[in-house]
Amino acid sequence: MWKLNHFLSGDDEEREESFLEEESDGLCSLSPTQSLIVFAKPIKYALLFTFGNVLAVGSTAFLIGPGRQLGMMFDPVRIYATAIYIGCVVLALICALLIHSKILTVFAIIFEICALIWYSLSSIPFARRMVSNLMIRLCDTEL
Repeated sequence: MWKLNHFLSGDDEEREESFLEEESDGLCSLSPTQSLIVFAKPIKYALLFTFGNVLAVGSTAFLIGPGRQLGMMFDPVRIYATAIYIGCVVLALICALLIHSKILTVFAIIFEICALIWYSLSSIPFARRMVSNLMIRLCDTEL
């Protein structure tokens, strides 16, 4: 944080490299404890990650009201994205709490992340169509 404040204040007489070319000093990396939880204990990570996702969705219900939130979630435009997201949340919890399989839990978390991204894109007008068209163009195999 000190580097950012130092850079923004304009006091960079001794520095010649730009802010973007500097090392991040681990600002975007996981600590050893966090990486241990993700890779060695995926069940614990799945529970914390899923709980965080539920809180994130619930925070919007706090801001706009639960009735309006449910109305938006089950709007015909995003009902499929909502159903898939809720299904992936339930799947992750089942894999973590009932099945206790680390491999299935990791796959469930990956599915949950993808479903969360797709659900989030449903809130932005034409975002899902744009991403779908982009993926079709990127993955097109015609020669």
